[in-house]
Amino acid sequence: MRRPPRGWRHSRGHWMWWLAPTMLVAAWIIWGSVDAAPQVAAAVVTSSAIPPEGAKASATSTPAAAAPAVPFSASGIQARQDQRAVWQQRLERAKEALQAYDRSTRYPFESQPASDHVDQMRPNDPVVEDHALRQQDGKAADGVRLRTTQERIFVQGNESVKFTVSVVDRNGMALPLRVVRANAHEVPAPNTASLFPDVPMNFNDDGMAGDLVPSDKIYSAQLQPAQQGFGGLFGQIRVELALQYGGQQGFTYFDVMYTPEPPATWSGGVREAMEDGSLNLYLKANVKEAGRYVITGRIDDANGKPFALLTFNDEVAAGSQDIKLTVFGKLVRDAKPAFPLTLRDVDGFLLRPDAFPDRRLMPRIAGVVHTSKSYPLTSFSDTSWTSEERQRYLTELNKDLSNAQDHVDQLGKGP
Repeated sequence: MRRPPRGWRHSRGHWMWWLAPTMLVAAWIIWGSVDAAPQVAAAVVTSSAIPPEGAKASATSTPAAAAPAVPFSASGIQARQDQRAVWQQRLERAKEALQAYDRSTRYPFESQPASDHVDQMRPNDPVVEDHALRQQDGKAADGVRLRTTQERIFVQGNESVKFTVSVVDRNGMALPLRVVRANAHEVPAPNTASLFPDVPMNFNDDGMAGDLVPSDKIYSAQLQPAQQGFGGLFGQIRVELALQYGGQQGFTYFDVMYTPEPPATWSGGVREAMEDGSLNLYLKANVKEAGRYVITGRIDDANGKPFALLTFNDEVAAGSQDIKLTVFGKLVRDAKPAFPLTLRDVDGFLLRPDAFPDRRLMPRIAGVVHTSKSYPLTSFSDTSWTSEERQRYLTELNKDLSNAQDHVDQLGKGP
């Protein structure tokens, strides 16, 4: 079975970001509860410090609370050193956990460095896969690989999607291939019959119908669901191919998630505003269906270098609404991007929890959407993001750190 397409994994991650800090702290709590070494016995003192059994205390004996310090025996000193080593390890883990959580949550989830989300910065790049040429019995064909490309996974309205397929040798050179059969069909929900007939697909190497270069041994086809029999379908379309290379038979398939009618459309330009030390970009949307919307935009600096991934994830009412994408102040202060900034490649969807498909797509806006004004660095706040949850976790992690430090300090003292 083919591994899930790269684009599918990325887009599903958009609305799961909020789990990361909680998982990090949970992992630390579980980890910190396990001793790094066996429990160390209490320190052993010399026998002269212990009165014989049944002996009465002298009238001039010093009370226990004021007893003079008693030196540790050799085994007691070793036990104390072992115990301190355990707490020293706990201290180092506590420092690492605090620093990691503080660093990973200094910016809000909706305004993240591009370097932390490289896989989401080029949403319109084709999905390229290179894998075994599987035969009908599931075995891999010898000496060759199957190379496929898919223009996009999620398709909306009148959008089309292009596919290519080729067989290559170990050096990446395309080999003669025959597409025996290709068709597109609905993948209905379990226990549900399809309402749409199969549609033949023409994978060709003639330089036509989506094929770029004739006779290059790369076969191409294009699917436009709205114009090829799937106009009323909201769901999954699968394109299946039967292939022949030499005397070997093989197969492959592509999956598309299709939304015929968008739940919201874009209805204007972008308004920008410096607010609370951050740059906010407001996109106007005409919302037909209320619900939770996930909108994503990419920011490049003036040199074209990817700078930030911006996300909106919130409930939106029906009607004309502003969708706010925030360039967080501290992110600007830390990274020092060259101005002006460019917003590009905005996409979004209405989330459908516990349903399939799990989203209804808005029209994508490919390419440059807006170019900001230029702002001095000092216009932006240098304050880390904060929330009740973040502060609560930082407080608990600091308690762990302080507790471990106290034990290390106490065990480092003499008797």
